[in-house]
Amino acid sequence: MSEEPLHEPDPRADPAAYLGLLARGAPAEAYDRPVLLARASGAGPAALAALERAKQLALRVRAELEGRRRREAELSALFETAHDLAGLRDLDAVLRAIVQRARSLLGTEVAYLSLNDPAAGDTYMRVTEGSVSARFQQLRLGMGEGLGGLVAQTARPYVTESYFDDERFRHTRAIDSGVRDEGLVAILGVPLTLGSQVIGVLYAADRRARVFEREQIALLGSLAAHAAVAIDTANLLAETRSALAELERANGIIRAHSGVIERASEVHDRLTELVLRGGGVHDVAAAVSEVLDGAVEFTEGPLPAESADGHATRRGDAWVAAVSAGGEALGALVLRGQPDLDPVDQRTLERAATVTSLLLLARRSAGEAEQRVRGELLDDLLDAPERDRRLLKERAARLRTDFDAPHVVLAARLDRPEAPATDRDGADRQRLWSAASHLAATRHGLASARDGGTVLLLPLGQGDTAAELARQTAKHLGGTLREPVTVGASSPVGAPATHPGDIAPAYAEARRCLDALRLLGRSGEGAAAQDLGFLGLLLADTRDIAGFVTRTIGDVVAYDRSRGTDLVRTLDAYFASGMSPVRTKDELHVHVNTVAQRLERIGRLLGPDWQSPPRALEIQLALRLHSMSAAVAR
Repeated sequence: MSEEPLHEPDPRADPAAYLGLLARGAPAEAYDRPVLLARASGAGPAALAALERAKQLALRVRAELEGRRRREAELSALFETAHDLAGLRDLDAVLRAIVQRARSLLGTEVAYLSLNDPAAGDTYMRVTEGSVSARFQQLRLGMGEGLGGLVAQTARPYVTESYFDDERFRHTRAIDSGVRDEGLVAILGVPLTLGSQVIGVLYAADRRARVFEREQIALLGSLAAHAAVAIDTANLLAETRSALAELERANGIIRAHSGVIERASEVHDRLTELVLRGGGVHDVAAAVSEVLDGAVEFTEGPLPAESADGHATRRGDAWVAAVSAGGEALGALVLRGQPDLDPVDQRTLERAATVTSLLLLARRSAGEAEQRVRGELLDDLLDAPERDRRLLKERAARLRTDFDAPHVVLAARLDRPEAPATDRDGADRQRLWSAASHLAATRHGLASARDGGTVLLLPLGQGDTAAELARQTAKHLGGTLREPVTVGASSPVGAPATHPGDIAPAYAEARRCLDALRLLGRSGEGAAAQDLGFLGLLLADTRDIAGFVTRTIGDVVAYDRSRGTDLVRTLDAYFASGMSPVRTKDELHVHVNTVAQRLERIGRLLGPDWQSPPRALEIQLALRLHSMSAAVAR
């Protein structure tokens, strides 16, 4: 009896190689490699059979491990989705997460979710992931149209391996164009249901033909259930928020109505207190701003007819209550920052406007009384300067006017074409006097109506000139009255307390200057005698000859003095020669180019218009006066 030979393991066929493949998670096609290598190296039939058995066993183990990993990933995704729902804040974010997980778990190229629109009777795209076509992302599907429309209509999952070859659902041009744009072939759709109602569809799709397994359909259905819960939760939260907002609005209305009565009582007390303690218009505006929780300001001037009937009216984004007395519109209280006012708050604004009109009338009465007192003091200075100087100074001190400072007398008149006297002239003179009196009060001066116009006595500030003060006064009065006002100024006078007799001559000088401005066609301007050139010498009482010469040719005289030049003599010879450079060079015995150079220098010193007739006349007069003063000095 012969013994059977012992079989040693063939080292060329080692089943342990499959353990390494399992450990590193190799793909299924890699499991054929050990069998092929063993066969190529000459392994026997028994070894190859054992290796084939090991391969099948390893593939089963691999499949089991893959299934467990997939189920673990699916459970993890469902857990994460449930976690998202527990902390739901942003519905769109939750839906995007569900669609992303559906695409990842099913391994598809595209996933998307559509919602039904009951009002339009169709379903529309809400969230897409992996989509590249704008037309596809904007699709709307009618009920029963396309795969999604069929799912939405029947509340059952549908899957197709090849969309364009499937005749179970109705194809439309719009849907097919969108699907073709996206390049989709295989599509799985499951319904989103709340109870028995379908609210949308969740999809997974590929751009190639594929078969969706039953487990994948069930997984997508679970994700769709989570999406439906998220939408339902979000709707409930929205309804809750809406109900809370309505409740808050109702509570606000109750609180507002209870607060209205308190505010009305408060504003009545505060306005009464303001009147009793002598408050002003701005105090009223501040009090009403606080009570009505807005910004209230007083504006002067007339109002449109619809705003002047005593009631608060809406104009643009503001509420306006007219301030008037005896039919005269004094202005308005304007409330901003409160687009809606209840009737009680409107009446509060109207009551504040009434109080404002009373305060304005009281202030006007006091102001008119002070203006009359100021006018009487100035009239006394002009008409009876010999009165007791101490008494004049005391009266000025009570009006906060400093009679120890230098002053300027100004004559002002409204400028209009000459016309017969009318009733309007008296009203215009009153307006001018009122504006001038207000200006005088703010500058601690005096004003009085006189000779068809107004006379002002204003202190001269440090560094100011009479001419500048006249220009400022003309500009201010003209702007206030919105009509041209001409103002003539005197030369500065000394302290009225010491020299009250200088005021009347100064007023006469200011009137002469005013008349000269009108004759020169400079109506609506302000000026002093020093602004009028040689004419100022005739008008001014001081006859400031040196000042006139300095203002006219002072720069040329100073240049000669500092440089040792002879420009004054050249200028005198130039005018004496009839403004001829050739005759001038003969007079001076210099070359004509020298004359041209000197004249060019003179032009730079005196300005480009020095040869114009008016300037030339003033310059020649200044040259004569300069020559005479030099002769007297010698």
